[in-house]
Amino acid sequence: MKLIEALSILSKSSPYAVSTEREQSQDLFAGYKSHIYIKTDIEADFKKALLSAKPNQIIFLCGSSGDGKSEILTQYSKKHKATHDFHLDATHSFNPTQTAIQALDDRFSEFKQSDKPLVVGINVGMLGNYAEEGSEEHGDIKKVVRDYLSRKRSAIPEHYAFLNFEDYPKFTFNAESSASDFADQFLKKLTAQTLENPFYALYDRELKAQGHTQLTANFALLSRPAVQQSLIDLLLKARLIKDQFLTARALLDFIFQLLAADGYLFDNLFAGSDNELLSRIQSFDPSNLHTRTVDEFVLQHSLGIEHEGFSAFKAKINTLGIFEVTEATSFLRLFYVLNGDYELCNEFVSNIQNEFTNNLVEAYASAWILHRDFDGSGKMRKALSSFYKETLIAALHRYCNRHAPTLDKDEYLVSELNGYKTSVSLEIKADLSEIQNNALDKIGTFNAYLKVDEQSLKPMPISVKLLELLVKIGQGYRPNKHDKNAVLLLDEALEQMLAVANQKDTLFILKGDKRYKVVKEESDYFEVSGMH
Repeated sequence: MKLIEALSILSKSSPYAVSTEREQSQDLFAGYKSHIYIKTDIEADFKKALLSAKPNQIIFLCGSSGDGKSEILTQYSKKHKATHDFHLDATHSFNPTQTAIQALDDRFSEFKQSDKPLVVGINVGMLGNYAEEGSEEHGDIKKVVRDYLSRKRSAIPEHYAFLNFEDYPKFTFNAESSASDFADQFLKKLTAQTLENPFYALYDRELKAQGHTQLTANFALLSRPAVQQSLIDLLLKARLIKDQFLTARALLDFIFQLLAADGYLFDNLFAGSDNELLSRIQSFDPSNLHTRTVDEFVLQHSLGIEHEGFSAFKAKINTLGIFEVTEATSFLRLFYVLNGDYELCNEFVSNIQNEFTNNLVEAYASAWILHRDFDGSGKMRKALSSFYKETLIAALHRYCNRHAPTLDKDEYLVSELNGYKTSVSLEIKADLSEIQNNALDKIGTFNAYLKVDEQSLKPMPISVKLLELLVKIGQGYRPNKHDKNAVLLLDEALEQMLAVANQKDTLFILKGDKRYKVVKEESDYFEVSGMH
């Protein structure tokens, strides 16, 4: 077998992309598939639920298309079909005259007559459809599904179990960097440099027989830890900035396209394709970056001026089989994926790599971790307060006072009429006890908690996009119609702040360079003092 044939099992167009109950003996690729199989936390929990299931129990394995439901269900249905009933794919029916909903109705009717537990593989969308359209005969099951979807978890009887891929995020943040155990394990297994790895054995054989090809050069690149980390960081950026979820099938196809498409891995990575991950990553192409260092490199390259550090780098990458690179854009992409590879990169390359750091994702990750791990200690309190003061509260102050930029830092504009502006003084700070009492699990947002004059505001969900806007507002940016979703969140926070402001007894009135202070005394008596 050739390396390209073995790798083709990763492609989403391969018949092996979705597991079915095909005979292992007919499966030439069984050894390759089992080598890259990764046991996940959801599979471990599913196995536990399956083995402890009582006869009257239904286990729903829920998710979205391509996340690996059929992989788990096929494997366990083979082993346990004598003791459990399985409905592997609730989007299908068993005959042309029947809908998928009717097929589920029949399956539930059979289950109620049976003495076996039932396992159902189902998309979350289909779960919702069944709750609406399923037969009234199964009103009990429909009610449980509705409670599950509306997050009334405590109302679900114990003989129902729901395992949802969404509750097992593919990404986590840890103190060092972003991590995806799933992608990390998969890349390490695929490229492990040992002859026990059937993919590496094919690579090794082809390399010895015919020297480097584009495919072997791509495989050699993918085997490097720095390249694997760069890919995981890019997938995280796609998740946070483009809201792109990572499914097992999309990841496998993504890696296949990188290795097997018509180009070197670093060019394939930013060329876009019908793979959903590649199409999102395209906009992060480092060759679109224009800084002095990057532009200088592009200019020198086009004039044929070659720095000795660059010549030394090219000699090193030749050893991986990378020869036919002529464009400056391709070299920039190669520098990008090799960031952190100290064996291949020298000072010349790392000077250019320094231009590629993404401070936004790093700032988001550190704020997210601070919220997740906040324990009330002095050190963390200081770090959190600095995020709130310098980023969130500073941006809210600037945004609120965009028509009155001369107001002091604790003053907020309340209204404007006929050239007169009214403002109040507010004390705004992080609501530390709320932060400590609210756990964080999803990576896409974290809740910011604010107190205005000791009154708690509703939590404010902060995403990477909103954080980017807050930082830009802090630097003087004025939001426009393209920022409307993020601006809605800012407006909502301001509305709550101004509701507190309306209860204040002291008001400042400004016109030109004149400033008046109005204090409401007892029995609706107002005292006005003028200040210049």
